[in-house]
Amino acid sequence: MRAVLCESLDGPDALTIGVRPDPVAGPGEVLVDIKAGGLNFADTLMVQGKYQEKPPLPFVPGLEAAGVVAAVGEGVIRVKPGDRVAALVDYGAFAEKAVARERDVFPIPDSMDFEAGAAFPVAYGTAHGGLVWRDNLQPGEVLVVHGAAGGAGLAAVEVGKAMGATVIATAGGPEKVALALARGADHGIDYKTEDVKERVRALTGGEGADVYFDPVGGDVFDASIRAIRFGGRIVVIGFAAGRIPQVPANLLLVKNIAVTGLYWGEHRRRHPDWMLAQFADLTRWHAEGRLNPHISHRFPLEQAGEAMRTLLARKSTGKVVLTV
Repeated sequence: MRAVLCESLDGPDALTIGVRPDPVAGPGEVLVDIKAGGLNFADTLMVQGKYQEKPPLPFVPGLEAAGVVAAVGEGVIRVKPGDRVAALVDYGAFAEKAVARERDVFPIPDSMDFEAGAAFPVAYGTAHGGLVWRDNLQPGEVLVVHGAAGGAGLAAVEVGKAMGATVIATAGGPEKVALALARGADHGIDYKTEDVKERVRALTGGEGADVYFDPVGGDVFDASIRAIRFGGRIVVIGFAAGRIPQVPANLLLVKNIAVTGLYWGEHRRRHPDWMLAQFADLTRWHAEGRLNPHISHRFPLEQAGEAMRTLLARKSTGKVVLTV
């Protein structure tokens, strides 16, 4: 099979296309003929040796994909050959075939094409996990989504609206704010030109937001903790701004607020039952037209390095997808 190969930890520029043996599904595993793969920031870290998980060289990068079940191993009961699925893997998605554990394979509805399926699991799983598992978002609450034009951020805008929240989207630049508004956000803030703290306060009658979804960190986190309602919640997803903020514990006490984190991928191992329930909700919402993955860039498998450079340069919005 053709596959993207990482043979050294020199980043996107060193990626090549090569031929690898076709994988075989073992007990409890599913072999998928890949049609598209979703790109994530973690992929760019992995090919530099900077991610938590460090596969032995050479390896095939890629954490999520969509395609058709080609074969199943002994004991697999949830899917069968011919099923259309999205799949999560530790690495190996950027290839013509990949093997995933049964618990990491999810049927996708007919309404979802393969590119959308490849863009769906990590972004929408992270958004749902942050807002449901960690933030306990309730209908009628005010949710602020930072980095709202990125993969997880744009998904959080849509998931927040599906859950009945009023959504304030923050992003860097008018085009990105406009995208979040087009995807359902009620209000937009351009944090390149506007004061996030003051704008959130103004939009909430001086009270602050109930819930924050933060994949950015840095200055916007600092603004969040000073524009949050009594008893509010913040879920930390990542630090795209580059600075890991420090939490002033006195504000946690005085405002009775909670700051939590979400490493969504760890729940694949610890709570696979949560993941099944989560994807049942998410695929139902997609079928109802409430979720619609935004893909700004598509690249063939041979241009995986260029795809990663596009993501790192922040030229993309929503998701970047590799087609197979």
